[in-house]
Amino acid sequence: MARPKPAYKRILLKLSGESLLGKGPYGIDFERARSIAREIKEVHDLGVQIAIMIGGGNIFRGNQGTDAGMERAAADQMGLLATVINGIALQDAVEKEGVSTRHVSAIEIKAVAEPFVRRRVIRHLAKNRIVIFSAGIGSPYFTTDTAAALRALEIKAQVIMKATKVDGVYSADPMVDKKAKKFTTISYLDVIKKGLKVMDSTAISLCKDNDLPIMVFNLNKRGNIKRAAMGEKVGTLVC
Repeated sequence: MARPKPAYKRILLKLSGESLLGKGPYGIDFERARSIAREIKEVHDLGVQIAIMIGGGNIFRGNQGTDAGMERAAADQMGLLATVINGIALQDAVEKEGVSTRHVSAIEIKAVAEPFVRRRVIRHLAKNRIVIFSAGIGSPYFTTDTAAALRALEIKAQVIMKATKVDGVYSADPMVDKKAKKFTTISYLDVIKKGLKVMDSTAISLCKDNDLPIMVFNLNKRGNIKRAAMGEKVGTLVC
């Protein structure tokens, strides 16, 4: 019997720093990282080429620094370095599952990660290595959402899969408003017009201008990464 084919050949998975949190208020839960790594391996075993953009909010967010009076650029740089720490942790977790990886940082830090070279990254993916992107695009004032959109376009990913703690895009925060409506699909323009917090407006505009779909789904439900890669209707599709 033929094995079902995934819906996508190459994906960019956007993981927030909070996805690595355990029960504590900050830091990395290494068992949580291993659990995510096992799910990523399941998708890799289907033959899907995977790049991952990792955030850093579990360690430090730029706005924490600016709220305390830091210069925005300096605070954002601290946030970018937090993503590098998460990239190292995630790389270790994925390689413990027996999958070859490459950690690629937009900030030059050769002792722990490769610099971003587009053609080299595409070769890694073609050789079935999982590529973990950290440090966003290497510049302050840009979020890892924007970095995810940019890198996805550069490597010709077919979709951005944004893993979150809710099961899609809602008209309001479902944790606060019980009457919030979930969208199965929604246009880029409606996301911007309604001010929905899917990704920042720069990221949404990049995806809109280049017809790159965004799938938003709940990471906390076991198997959702695989379901999303198989094209099942999990979460919300922004297109």
